[in-house]
Amino acid sequence: MELLKNTLAVISDVDREAGKQAQKRLDSLTKPPGSLGILEEIAVQLAAIQGKAIPALGQKVVMVMAGDHGVVEEGVSAFPQEVTQQMVINFLYHGAAINVLSYQADARVVVTDVGIKGDPIEHPELNIRKVRPGTRNMVKEAAMTEDEVVAALEVGIMMVNGEIDKGATIIATGEMGIGNTTPSAAILACMTGKDLELITGRGTGVDDQGLMRKRAAIRKAIEVNSPDAADPLDVLRKVGGLEIAALTGVILGAAARKVPVVVDGFISTTAALVAHKLHRYCQYYMIASHLSQEPGHKILLEEVGLKPTLQLDLRLGEGTGAVLAFNLIEASVKIISEMATFEEAGVSNKD
Repeated sequence: MELLKNTLAVISDVDREAGKQAQKRLDSLTKPPGSLGILEEIAVQLAAIQGKAIPALGQKVVMVMAGDHGVVEEGVSAFPQEVTQQMVINFLYHGAAINVLSYQADARVVVTDVGIKGDPIEHPELNIRKVRPGTRNMVKEAAMTEDEVVAALEVGIMMVNGEIDKGATIIATGEMGIGNTTPSAAILACMTGKDLELITGRGTGVDDQGLMRKRAAIRKAIEVNSPDAADPLDVLRKVGGLEIAALTGVILGAAARKVPVVVDGFISTTAALVAHKLHRYCQYYMIASHLSQEPGHKILLEEVGLKPTLQLDLRLGEGTGAVLAFNLIEASVKIISEMATFEEAGVSNKD
C-alpha cells in the first residue's frame, strides 16, 4: 500500500506554461493555425507533460499485462480460458498482432503475468509478478481481496518505473485476459450508472445468448458485491481484474514520473477511468489511441475526458491501437520540432 500512496502523492499537474509556448510555436509554423488538427493538440500535450516547449520522444514501450478471470465460468466469452496462456506464449515468441505492429513502430513489448491460470510459463522475456492465478468468480464473491488489488496495482507501478528507469519516454497500455470485457463493463456500470444494454458488447464475439449471459453475470456480480461507486479501489477489487488493476498502476506510475501514456481500447480505458478516479491529474498524461467497436468505449473516453486519435473499428486489445497511434504521436513531435516558421522560410503570414 505504501508504494501506491507514495505514487498518488507525487502526481501533479502538467506544465501549462510549456504547453502555451508549444502552441505559440505551432502557430508560427508555415501553415494556418490549427490546420494539423489533433497532431497539434498532441504536441501541446506532450510539451506540457515534459515541461518543455519542444517535446522529444525516445524509447517506446508497450506494457502488456495478463491475467485470467473467474467469471469465465459463467459462459461470458467465446474463447476458453486457456487462450490467455496460449496468447501470452504467442506474444513471447513474437507471433501476435502486437508484436508485428510494435516492430513496425520500433517499440518494445514488455509482457507481465499478473494472474494467469495454468502451468507456469517459462520464458526469459516474461515478467512473472503473479498476484494470484486469476480472479475469483465475481458472480459469487469479490474478484479480489483488498491486499490482492493493491498488490496488482503496485505491480503496474513497479513495472512502469523499471521501464522508465531504462529509458522509456512513452508508454502504451496493452492486456491479455479471456473474459476481461465483462469486468470492464461491470466497472463502467458501477462508476457511471449506465445501462448494461448500452455498455456491454460482444467482446471476443459471443452470440446473442452469450451476450445475455454476460449482462446477467454483470448484474449478479454488482448485486452480490455491492461495490461502492465512490470508492474506485472497492469497485476494482469487487468486479475488476488483475490485469486491469496492473494497468491502472502503470498509468499512475507514468503520471507520477511525468511520462505520457497511450491508452489502448476498452479494457485499457477502464483502467484509465479507475486511475482518473484515483487522481484527477492522471487525465492530462493520457492520450487516447482510438475508438473501439465495444459500445462502452465511447462512454469510457467521455468519462475520462479523452478524445480518440483514430477510429479503425478495432476490438483486439493487446495494445494494438496504442502502438498504431505511436506513429501519429511521433509525427506530431516532428511537426513541432522540424517545420519552419514563417520567418525562417520567408513566407508571408496572414495579416
